[in-house]
Amino acid sequence: MARAVLQYNDDVATLVHSFKYAGKTYCHSTFAGLKARSLPAEDLATPEIIIPVPLHRQRLRERGFNQAVVLAALFFPDDKQRIDVDVLIRTRWTPPQTGLSGKDRRQNLKNAFDVQKPEQVKGKSVLLIDDVLTTGTTINECAKTLKKYGAIDVQALTLARVVG
Repeated sequence: MARAVLQYNDDVATLVHSFKYAGKTYCHSTFAGLKARSLPAEDLATPEIIIPVPLHRQRLRERGFNQAVVLAALFFPDDKQRIDVDVLIRTRWTPPQTGLSGKDRRQNLKNAFDVQKPEQVKGKSVLLIDDVLTTGTTINECAKTLKKYGAIDVQALTLARVVG
């Protein structure tokens, strides 16, 4: 199951891009407030572990932060002890997904993730956090990897979702 706080549109795209690519923090309280009032997010089961979708270390260096880690902290301010940024890793650099077809996105991310702490996910319910869900490729690849290592349930929460 995947849920999003917002439907992706031009206004949301502007906000997400200023947050993700320009490091603007003025939207943080807005994101947290929107999540707190999000009816779709209420469908999600309470996870045992919250995992932000990882960036490759090269992209993390370029950007200076992982937007999924920031969102996880904003979305779950009282559950920071359940957020684990070291379990799931991106094992190889991949070109950005923007502009790729669904088929190209799947090929781009195939085998791009791994779990470096299998004991942290085995038998656990996991909630993945990311900024935008477009085709679901990133979330699906992460979920597939986590399930390979024994996660019993993987759900996802994103800030925005592309519809249509």
